[in-house]
Amino acid sequence: MNFKFITPCCVFLAFVVTATAYDYGEALDKSLMFFEAQRSGKLPLGLQRVKWRGDSGLRDGFSQGVDLVGGYYDAGDHVKFGLPMAFSVTMLSWGVIEFRKEIRDLNQMGHTLRAIRWGTDYFMKAHPQPNVLWSQVGDGDSDHYCWERAEDMTTPRNAYKLDENHPGSDVAAETAAALAASAIAFKPYNSSYSSLLLVHAKQLFSFANTFRGLYDDSIQCAKQFYTSSGYSDELLWAAAWLYQATDEDYYLKYVVDNAVYMGGTGWAVKEFSWDNKYAGVQILLSKILLEGRGGEYTSILKQYQAKADYFACACLQKNAGYNIYKTPGGLMYVRDWNNMQYASAAAFLLAVYSDYLSAANAKLTCPDGQLQPQELLNFAESQADYILGKNPKSMSYLVGYGPKYPTHVHHRGASIASVSDLHSMVGCAQGFETWYHRSEADPNIIYGALVGGPDKNDEFSDDRSNYEQTEPTISACAPLIGLFSKLQSLNGLPGAYQKESTITHQTTPSTYHHETPAVPSTTSDTTKTPLEILHSITSSWNMGDSTYYRHKVIIKNTSQKPITDAKLVIENLTGQLWGLSPTQEKNTYELPQWLKVLNPGSTSSFVYVQGGPQATVSILSYH
Repeated sequence: MNFKFITPCCVFLAFVVTATAYDYGEALDKSLMFFEAQRSGKLPLGLQRVKWRGDSGLRDGFSQGVDLVGGYYDAGDHVKFGLPMAFSVTMLSWGVIEFRKEIRDLNQMGHTLRAIRWGTDYFMKAHPQPNVLWSQVGDGDSDHYCWERAEDMTTPRNAYKLDENHPGSDVAAETAAALAASAIAFKPYNSSYSSLLLVHAKQLFSFANTFRGLYDDSIQCAKQFYTSSGYSDELLWAAAWLYQATDEDYYLKYVVDNAVYMGGTGWAVKEFSWDNKYAGVQILLSKILLEGRGGEYTSILKQYQAKADYFACACLQKNAGYNIYKTPGGLMYVRDWNNMQYASAAAFLLAVYSDYLSAANAKLTCPDGQLQPQELLNFAESQADYILGKNPKSMSYLVGYGPKYPTHVHHRGASIASVSDLHSMVGCAQGFETWYHRSEADPNIIYGALVGGPDKNDEFSDDRSNYEQTEPTISACAPLIGLFSKLQSLNGLPGAYQKESTITHQTTPSTYHHETPAVPSTTSDTTKTPLEILHSITSSWNMGDSTYYRHKVIIKNTSQKPITDAKLVIENLTGQLWGLSPTQEKNTYELPQWLKVLNPGSTSSFVYVQGGPQATVSILSYH
């Protein structure tokens, strides 16, 4: 990867910002809603808060004999690009790994794990054989000719695969990293699913490492949208995550043996993104050193940490002039197109590194002075605050947060009336004529979308055609989950996470879309109810080529009040179940008739036996 270090002259602009205590909990909740808005496939009944979206892409891959239904649309269009999608899942998972307690305390673990699983379920379907990975669905050129809702798609849904003759080490390795990181995230909650993720992660790393090549040489139509500048960083990134997930020396030895050849200890960078993982690798490996686990690899790990320090020092303007450029308003600025993704990723990374240094009681030594871990966190907070409104425009660049935010987002679904309101199909050209060029605000608020953001002088034009500034991406939003949870835990502010989410429609008046009064929701997330679910595997055995597991699920009333009429939804159940009573509703169960009331602190349990991944258990309703 070729990076130039440029230090532009700064233009100073005076502005006044009123000190504001930002509600990071609310921002976190809305950021997770953006992932629900980006879902492709069959939307989950009762677990879809973004009501203006409908099912889409239900035949993806079918014409080529593979099931590729699911996954995420990357931005304002409807292509499923494997590289940014995998990076987004890695970042979501890293947020859970580092800030598990913070996310759990904010009652957001259920939503976060579901956001991860929407990606990982798709990745495993896209990996039907050890050396095959379907890494794209849809074509950017044809997709961009149309402005239509995902539910109305008329553009080709061709799928593109990587194999031994058409390698893509960057995408395969990033997907391996995503699956390894998500295996760690899921392990305390779903051990069998975690194990399955790890199987795929190891196979994909082997595929990426053995059959080397750039994915956009194999999939030419991806080149102008997500061009890869190299795959060495992804191979190191995947190996580092596999070491975190397995503790197997092979993977640590890989990053050490290839440190120089693959640039891990050579590249000093000022960017962390879907394309450039070096700073992430360097900070992730620094953790091993800071924890005193370097052993015989200590000298090489110190070289990795030196480059991690370079990135951190550059962000904090302490790097002997080789610093990241900051706008007059204080936003780190890397690229003209969708700059916010670099700011959110760097802020998350520094929050993580701050924790690593604090745990080791260490400081950051820069060319221009020594820094305390808290100063890294302060910088991360400054970027989060800029995003949420502490900037010269006093505008939140997170859609739906605060009193002022972009209302002309470059996003097809947000800009066209929902299928639930405008039932007729919106054609390819009609979308441009009727909706794209509208001067009115979007009929659907796409909560939690982080737009591209302002230019290097803090200027921003809220114009749907200004895609460099108004288009949101999942890779920009994913780092915010961990970042906001960390900042909320420090500030202790009340947040939207304390209330059951009641957002069902947009709040911008529209001819087609009317606001629905907020009412208490009976649909419940396990992390938003007083009912805690503990899932464990108590035994396993083999029969022929199949392995079967005995699962025990404990339901505990963690509130101070008795609970009655609890109903559960159990999906992906293929075996026998004992301890619950089925209802007439599909996949819905209730507690046994003899257990009318679940008193405070008391538990109920049930057991089921099946092979393969475990079932998904969630709370539907209770009184």
